[in-house]
Amino acid sequence: MKLPEEFLRKMEGLFDAGEFEEFLKSYDMPRFYGLRVNTLKIGVEEFKKLSPFELEPIPWTKDGFYYNEGENPGKHPYYHAGLYYIQEPSAMLPGAVINAEEGDYVLDLCAAPGGKTVQMAAGMKGKGLLIANDISSDRVKALVKNIELCGITNAIVTNESPDRLAKKLCAFFDRILVDAPCSGEGMFRKDEDAAKSWGKFKCDKCCAMQREILESADVMLKPGGYLVYSTCTFSPEENEGMISEFLSRHKNYDILEIPKAYGIDNGRPEWWDNNKELLKTARIWPHKVRGEGHFVALLKKKGDRTVNEKRRKNADSNVIKLMEPFYKFAGENLNINIDGFFTVKGNNLYCLPEEPPDLSGIKVAKFGWYLGEIAKGRFEPSHSFALSLKKEDIRKTLNFSADSVEVLKYLKGETLMIEGEPGYTGILVDGYTLGWAKQTGDMLKNLYPKGWRKMQ
Repeated sequence: MKLPEEFLRKMEGLFDAGEFEEFLKSYDMPRFYGLRVNTLKIGVEEFKKLSPFELEPIPWTKDGFYYNEGENPGKHPYYHAGLYYIQEPSAMLPGAVINAEEGDYVLDLCAAPGGKTVQMAAGMKGKGLLIANDISSDRVKALVKNIELCGITNAIVTNESPDRLAKKLCAFFDRILVDAPCSGEGMFRKDEDAAKSWGKFKCDKCCAMQREILESADVMLKPGGYLVYSTCTFSPEENEGMISEFLSRHKNYDILEIPKAYGIDNGRPEWWDNNKELLKTARIWPHKVRGEGHFVALLKKKGDRTVNEKRRKNADSNVIKLMEPFYKFAGENLNINIDGFFTVKGNNLYCLPEEPPDLSGIKVAKFGWYLGEIAKGRFEPSHSFALSLKKEDIRKTLNFSADSVEVLKYLKGETLMIEGEPGYTGILVDGYTLGWAKQTGDMLKNLYPKGWRKMQ
């Protein structure tokens, strides 16, 4: 592939001759493809038994796998059931490093399209609060869809600049991921358009954005909290330089060691100010691992981290009254009780495991687990509600195999001529939820959302 001449000169000046030659050769090699099992819906071993793809473990994450070029997991019914997320292999490292846990308050500050968000959500297991933010309103749409597809129930999606978010959420989060906008040099092999547009996203412009984003992240991180900074560029200015500069302004942070194994390399302090602490950061190189370029740093803010007290208050009487149709639906169609903090926005009902922070004045694209719409005294369940449930949670289900004609028709939005007991039915593929349908006599009315339907 053709690489920008200025980029090549820069990299040649950084590497010694031998490594530069190896680096260049990597661009003649095929790229690698990966997927990460969504453990909110299926265990890793269970997925390996079910998977129609030839899988090989990605060593730096416990739930990631390479799959072969030519396979198309994005068109398989299991993708539509949210059993996995398709993700470039090296991009799985930041989410593994941050190690989000149950009960944490977590922020993904530059989240779209959501690969790292859903990875962190899997570690949280539906507990605590996860805020996924992106400044781009267009990219937020994909973020919302991926959160819903993966059955995440504890996430709020915001569409704000980091500085506006910081004014509302001072010292709120236990863990913050900054997957920063960058010059994208590490993605040239994966995306030739990134190489063509490289001149528009020079590192000086990116550094200015990264600097501001990190300042906002610092405001929002609790003492004792963890900050992961990552990019998909090779640029020292945006990597070692940005971390070194941040630490010079913020003496209350320590760099923590990221384990080096499987070809993961140290940061390169010799490319910046020769601070040996930068050896603790990590670089992924396409000539050393089966993946694209990435940089990751793990920082800890000094101080004692406060324990999150579960915040819960009773919904006001108006919300409770509006929820009566939901409780009726749940009693008729579910085998479980839905518990949490409920919010009604317009006619839409949302739920979170605990009370959210005050987000007044913040653009919110998704206010937690979207359960459905309450209109004209009836509750109509959402698609995301179905995708967050297990087969045993739903009273009446209909299961199709992944290679059946029926499952393909369902994903295309077609009506299925199947008799059954009237009412809502959970549609499953090999035991995993795909969505809702409504049985009416001798036909099954398809409720798969129009914007999600397969066209082929």
